[in-house]
Amino acid sequence: MSAPADPSQPRPTDGGPAHPAPHGSPGAAFPAGAPGAERTLLLTLTGKDRPGVTTSMLGVLAQAGVDVLDVEQIVLRGRLVLGLLVTAPDAPAEVDRLRDEVTRAATAVGMQVEVEQGTGDNHSRGAGRVHVSVIGAPLRAEALAEITGRIADAGANIDRIERMARYPVTAIDLHVSGADPERLRLSLAAEAARQGVDVAVQPANLLRRSMRLIVMDVDSTLIQGEVIEMLAAHAGCEDEVAAVTEAAMRGEIDFEESLRQRVARLEGVEATALDEVYAGIRLAPGARTMVRTLKRLGYRFAIVSGGFSQITDRLSADLGIDFARANELEIVDGRLTGRIVGPVVDRAGKATALRQFAAEVGIPVESVIAVGDGANDLDMLGVAGLGIAFNAKPAVREAAEVAVNVPYLDTIIYLLGISREDVEAADAAAGLVTPAPVAG
Repeated sequence: MSAPADPSQPRPTDGGPAHPAPHGSPGAAFPAGAPGAERTLLLTLTGKDRPGVTTSMLGVLAQAGVDVLDVEQIVLRGRLVLGLLVTAPDAPAEVDRLRDEVTRAATAVGMQVEVEQGTGDNHSRGAGRVHVSVIGAPLRAEALAEITGRIADAGANIDRIERMARYPVTAIDLHVSGADPERLRLSLAAEAARQGVDVAVQPANLLRRSMRLIVMDVDSTLIQGEVIEMLAAHAGCEDEVAAVTEAAMRGEIDFEESLRQRVARLEGVEATALDEVYAGIRLAPGARTMVRTLKRLGYRFAIVSGGFSQITDRLSADLGIDFARANELEIVDGRLTGRIVGPVVDRAGKATALRQFAAEVGIPVESVIAVGDGANDLDMLGVAGLGIAFNAKPAVREAAEVAVNVPYLDTIIYLLGISREDVEAADAAAGLVTPAPVAG
C-alpha cells in the first residue's frame, strides 16, 4: 500500500507531471545559486528604428550562450525602445566582454545601449491585475496625468501602456497591477468625469477574452434617434411623443404604459411610413465597423429594442445581425391601429432576451456584452458579463460597469483589447477601406 500523498508537495494537473513554482513566483524557495536568484542583465536600446536591430542584438546574445527571460519593444514616431532581460554569464570577465560586444553591435546599427546588472526576473504581477482603458477626443496630457496619479494614489503600478487607437479618439490601455479593482474604479470614474474622458476598469483575466455575444439596444445606441419619434412626425404628434419618451428613458414613468400611450397616438398612420422612416435612419458612427469586426472574430450579434420589429428585422438583414427582439406594431388594412401585438419588450424583457440568446449560442451570461443608453437597459446591463452604457442617461452611466461618452460606437472594440490598427489590417486583407466614423 502506497504512503499517503504529502500535501506540501506540488500536485499534478491535467494528468501531467508536477512542476515547481516558476522563477520569482510567490512561495518559490531557491537555494544559493538557483535560477530564481541568478544574476541577470537588462539591456535597453534606443534609437532610430530600422530592420535588423533586434536580430543583431539577439545574435550577439546567442554567441554568448545566455537565456532570454523577457523582451519588450515599442516604436514611437520611428524611434525604437527595446528591452532585453537575459541571464548573465558566470564570470565577471565574460560579462564585460558581452557588454563590449553588445555596445559594438548597437553602435553598428546606430543605436545607444545601456547594460544594467541585477538579480532575478521581474516582480510578480499576479495581484490586482486590471486593464484601465482611457479614451479621449482629444486625450489631454493633463487628463492622463490625473488618471495615472489616481492609479498611483491607489497603491497600484502601471506595468505596460499600449495605444489602441489614435482617431477619431485616442484610446490607450494601461496594464495595472496591485490594485483593488472596485476602489480603483470608483476613484477613476470620479476623475474621468472631472477631466472629460472615458475610463474603463476591467479585470485582467480570461473573461475579457471569452466574450462571444454582444446584445445591443437600438434607438439612440445602434442608430441615431428614436424610431417612434420619427413615426410620430407622420402623425403630427412629435413633440408630445418625444416628451413621453424622455420621461420613460429617465425612468420617471413605467415603460410599458408610456409605450402604449405613444403607440396609441400613431393610430391611422399609413404602414408605408415605416418604409420612409427606415430609409431615413442613420446608424451611429462606427456601427458597421464594430459589427463587421466582432463578427469577423466569431462574435454573435443581437439587438433588443423597445421599438418595433418592422424596423429591427430590416436592420438585422442589413447588418448581418444574428438575433433580434422588439415589439410588433399591429397593422390592419395598410394602417397602424395604435396597438402592439403580443407582450411588450420592456426592461425585464430585454434581460430575458439576453439570457435566451446566450442559451441559444451555448454560452454563460458572463460571456455576453450588453450595450444600452436608457433606464430600460439597466437589467440587461446588470446581467451581462460586461455592461456598457453608451452616451447614456446619468442614472444609467452611474449604474453601468463601463460608460462610453464619445459618439463613436466602434470605441467599444478598444475596450476588448482590439486596436484600430488590427481593424484596418483585417479590412485591408478583405479588400475594404475602414471608414473614419463621423459624428453628427
